[in-house]
Amino acid sequence: MSESAFRSIEQAEVAGKRVLVRVDMNVPMHDGVFTDVTRIERVLPTIRLLVSRGARVVILSHFDRPKGKRVPEMSLRPVAVKMDELLQSTSVRFVDDCIGPDVEREVNSLENGQVVFLENLRFHSGEEASDPEFVKAIAGLGDIYVNDAFSSSHRAHASIDAIAQELPAYAGFLVAAEISALSSALENPERPVAAVVGGAKVSTKISVLNNLARKFDCVIIGGGMANTFLHAQGIDVGNSLCETDLADTAREIMRTAEAAGCEILLPQDAVVAKEFKAGATSEVCAIDAVPGNAMILDVGPETVKTLTARLATCKTLLWNGPLGAFEIAPFGEGTFALAREAARLTKAGSLVTVAGGGDTVAALNAAGVGSDFTYVSTAGGAFLEWLEGKELPGVAALRVG
Repeated sequence: MSESAFRSIEQAEVAGKRVLVRVDMNVPMHDGVFTDVTRIERVLPTIRLLVSRGARVVILSHFDRPKGKRVPEMSLRPVAVKMDELLQSTSVRFVDDCIGPDVEREVNSLENGQVVFLENLRFHSGEEASDPEFVKAIAGLGDIYVNDAFSSSHRAHASIDAIAQELPAYAGFLVAAEISALSSALENPERPVAAVVGGAKVSTKISVLNNLARKFDCVIIGGGMANTFLHAQGIDVGNSLCETDLADTAREIMRTAEAAGCEILLPQDAVVAKEFKAGATSEVCAIDAVPGNAMILDVGPETVKTLTARLATCKTLLWNGPLGAFEIAPFGEGTFALAREAARLTKAGSLVTVAGGGDTVAALNAAGVGSDFTYVSTAGGAFLEWLEGKELPGVAALRVG
């Protein structure tokens, strides 16, 4: 989907207009403290533009899964306070509901350039059910709708796609950037193009692997899911995580890749241990020599060497999922080494790198290269569905014509 297929917020006449901005503020917190404010920071450019152009900005979001009930621990008030702190250009008021007469009065009292943040949309069951009355209630608060919540755009919810049928709809800067990055990597990449697909289970990424196998020149498979592919080739993976019931599926994906001229790269060697815990005694072995009482927890140095050499031949790299159990030392070294090489090539201007998914972002940050990739998506499920080749409801609703 090209950027010309939807209207950007830069094209909208917003002065004096009530502009509803849908964002995704599922921001991680621990003991009441934000551990990562990336999602807040990523939407600030859209809000700052609207404020500077005299819009009356109304922020809409969900938080967690209250299932249509008011859950105090899932209030967006702390997020509004943090946004007020980060925005700086104007203050952010908070309203403890998202529909109703009190909300209407607050919104209608806004002056040009002011911002109000509404309470969790999912405190009302009509949000996830896309109830027509709820859609009308939130649409009635605005004159213009802006989607800047790509990470929620795979949901056919009231504030994601239905509301775009009620108001003139535009893409915010974050949504536009996500669409541009993913389209360039998936639909019209500079070749050769490779993908790193890791994670625990093949079952969660069958559609992703099938889609990439048809489109890409090379797919590097790592993490626990690589064990299933190794098993499908008759290799004993010892006590490793392995979905033996998906061996036929793995073989079918490999056949699809072969027919499309896509090379599937699997580990040649592995870091194995008898226990999955920090500091566990580990060793490196060839992939066909994994001890029966050991489990594969990372790719080995020969695999890293092969993959690093392969990256040097590529122009575009898409990354989703780690190569090993990176959360526990020393089983992240394979992932970190390849990530650092991808970052080096990106900074050298020879590789375009696009990454996404919660574990992926955490792994890149742990490797110290989270800001060195060409683009890192804030989305999880939406990112995966885009990789599967699906059209996201929230993105489809922004299409022009």
